[in-house]
Amino acid sequence: MKHLTRLTGTHRYAAFGAVLLLAATSSSLAAADDGPGPFGVTVQAAANSASARVGALFRGHLADGHFCTASVVHSKGRDLIVTAAHCVDGGGKLRFAPGYRDGKAPYGVWEVERTYLGDAWTGAQDEDSDVAFAVVADDDEGESVEDVVGGNAFATHRTTGATAVTVTGYPNTLDTPITCTNKPTVHSSSQQRIECPDFTGGTSGSPWVNGDGAVVGILGGHEQGGSTADISYSVVLGDEAAALYSAAADRS
Repeated sequence: MKHLTRLTGTHRYAAFGAVLLLAATSSSLAAADDGPGPFGVTVQAAANSASARVGALFRGHLADGHFCTASVVHSKGRDLIVTAAHCVDGGGKLRFAPGYRDGKAPYGVWEVERTYLGDAWTGAQDEDSDVAFAVVADDDEGESVEDVVGGNAFATHRTTGATAVTVTGYPNTLDTPITCTNKPTVHSSSQQRIECPDFTGGTSGSPWVNGDGAVVGILGGHEQGGSTADISYSVVLGDEAAALYSAAADRS
């Protein structure tokens, strides 16, 4: 479980030390048509337009610390983020800070107004339904979060491992995001897995973004994201995720 807000169930409290900026070797570099290499290496995410769409989730004020990750996805209202369902079902006032870095929120702090969770999650916390969307309020100037940082497409019914994906998230012991690119593999008909080191508590909800800039996975699902730091999971985004996204994105 890659967040630390609950005290029930199986939790992982792995310590996270300094992220090693590993040098790429020729054997680890990805082929050009598979995405950027090296594969399976976790580094600090650069501050750019892609990482600005990923942010930390807070339950309260920034000083209280972040506990999960979310990212902006395109919607009619331009105000939608996606994360893991287990990140948003615990109550409390949620806030989203895209591009959060070094204790600062360069693109503002956005209050969550409404959440969308699937019936299978709300009814039985089914791990195959561990995806959620949230609507965030506009800022004081009337701008939406997507106007400020942009938003990724949300893509369902994609074949697991067809392309490499980049996973970006916030360990709760760091105030900068980490990122890793690799090819997911099949865990089951409803779950996919990826080998990326150092994705510890706080990285639940991290988007899996393919080379077209579309979110094709959300860190969560099996074991609420995984019981070790080196292997993470996501629901295979299918009919349920598509319907949930449609309900959240097309509400206006």
